[in-house]
Amino acid sequence: MLLFLLVISNFILLGFLISEMKSAITGNVAQDRITANVTRVIDGDTLDITLNNITQRIRMLGINTPELKQPYHDEAMNFLKKYENKTIEIEDKGKDKYSRTLAYIYYQNNLINSEILKQGLANLYVYDKDENYEELEKAEEYARNNNIGLWKKSENHGCIDIINLKHNEGGERCTNREQLVLLNSCPAMNVLIKDDANHIEDISISPGIFTENFSCIWNDEGDSLYIRDESGLVLFYRY
Repeated sequence: MLLFLLVISNFILLGFLISEMKSAITGNVAQDRITANVTRVIDGDTLDITLNNITQRIRMLGINTPELKQPYHDEAMNFLKKYENKTIEIEDKGKDKYSRTLAYIYYQNNLINSEILKQGLANLYVYDKDENYEELEKAEEYARNNNIGLWKKSENHGCIDIINLKHNEGGERCTNREQLVLLNSCPAMNVLIKDDANHIEDISISPGIFTENFSCIWNDEGDSLYIRDESGLVLFYRY
């Protein structure tokens, strides 16, 4: 009987220790986040916060939302505006070249960067994969598989096939040697062509083979090609 009680006591102690370890781990994660108030939304992936009575501009990591006057710009901005005047948590990941703070933002422990992707209001935009990459990737995949927002297919979806995208300019950048070759099996159409970083080209594609050179658009390490017309997504390609 005494041995049984000792065994039970050890199990209880072990459970307590595990619980304490989990709390400690959670505490460490929470300590990596900074609590701040959202004062103003600039667009779908940029906002101002107030921290210690100082305003900081935040550029959300891992995503790109549409530029002004592009489809779903207003929807993305309005989605983020829901968090104005609310308290959020921030994972500060440093500064960009514009002195904005690059960050993941959380509201009630939900990663908002991921939520915007899941609503189809942004595309994945990642240079270095980190601990949040898998969640972001799955969120974009959900929107894409369900034709949500930016992923809504055009009536011309399937009309254009990609024959070749030459993104390597032979060791030199910005030499106008990137080349895109497409096959259009539909009538002539006006489309927007963009990459993950929102380099946007407005072009007209005639029936048959389309070939055009570009400069300083697609990254050699990996990027995406999006082709849209006025009714939705015509083609998506990622390498």
